[in-house]
Amino acid sequence: MNAPRIGIIGAGSFGTALAETFCRAGRDVVLYARNPATVAEISERRTNAVYLPGAVLHPSLSATGELAVATAREIVVLAVPAQQVRATAAMVRPLLAHGTSVVVAAKGLEQASGKRLSAVLAEELPETHAAILSGPSFAADIVRGLPTALSLATSDPARGEMLVATLASRPFRLYRTTDVTGVELGGAVKNVLAIAAGIVEGKGLGASAHAALVTRSFAELCRFGEALGARPETLRGLSGLGDLLLTSGSPQSRNMSLGRDLGRGRSLADILAGRHTVSEGVYTAAAVAKLARDDGLDMPVSSAVAAIVTGRLSVDAAIDALLARPLKAED
Repeated sequence: MNAPRIGIIGAGSFGTALAETFCRAGRDVVLYARNPATVAEISERRTNAVYLPGAVLHPSLSATGELAVATAREIVVLAVPAQQVRATAAMVRPLLAHGTSVVVAAKGLEQASGKRLSAVLAEELPETHAAILSGPSFAADIVRGLPTALSLATSDPARGEMLVATLASRPFRLYRTTDVTGVELGGAVKNVLAIAAGIVEGKGLGASAHAALVTRSFAELCRFGEALGARPETLRGLSGLGDLLLTSGSPQSRNMSLGRDLGRGRSLADILAGRHTVSEGVYTAAAVAKLARDDGLDMPVSSAVAAIVTGRLSVDAAIDALLARPLKAED
């Protein structure tokens, strides 16, 4: 029996890297890009220089500018920014066959509603089967074929087995789970916390402060996730602790590098204006802070990041407020 065919919507760094690794595993892959120049570059030069400079793409990778081509597949991956998932889902709704597996490869909460992306799909694509792909992964590592491990979450165990069997390969390891909530929240909240870790580095506060910040951030992530129904073991896994360690520990992370620039005194508007890629934590921060307030959860680091990116507090004022918090028992 032939393996399910894969369509990927979004030819940014992560979507292109996923397409490359699936092609190397022998899968039939088509990658959708809305920019005709990107389609031509991938098709003719086998490169995507803006998003993955230096990478040479697999000869079997097909690029298209037609959504109908990319969605006529058994598995469709949405590799678009979290804040574009709803609009993209609505756009592809009339093109998807009943029962299509739709894999979200974005990490974040919908800013306007605070909803998880699986909930967005349930509203926009109720006749499809949603899955979430998340974990510690840089597109530049994936496209080079370096070992990477991620979580794939779906409420249907049998479909999860099929997706893992289709999408995984020797360097691209996938661990399946039915804890959709945990995988989504781990991937979303760590982006916010990574901005804080970058601020610590940008301000030159030292390795001790960085270690303390990441440790207390993980406590926040667990507190938040468990309150919203995530399993503790998921939050300690790849999409929780694993992704937090990666994105808080390397300037290759878009969120940490943004925080580092904030710590060095650059304005958020100036930082975002110079980027081709999206730092999801900027848009997820307010949603996380609101959900925490609504549930009466203590999330000082996440709340500080939300205050900084919305302009309610300066970086220095946010740091002072965190250091002035009452002393307490460690939780």
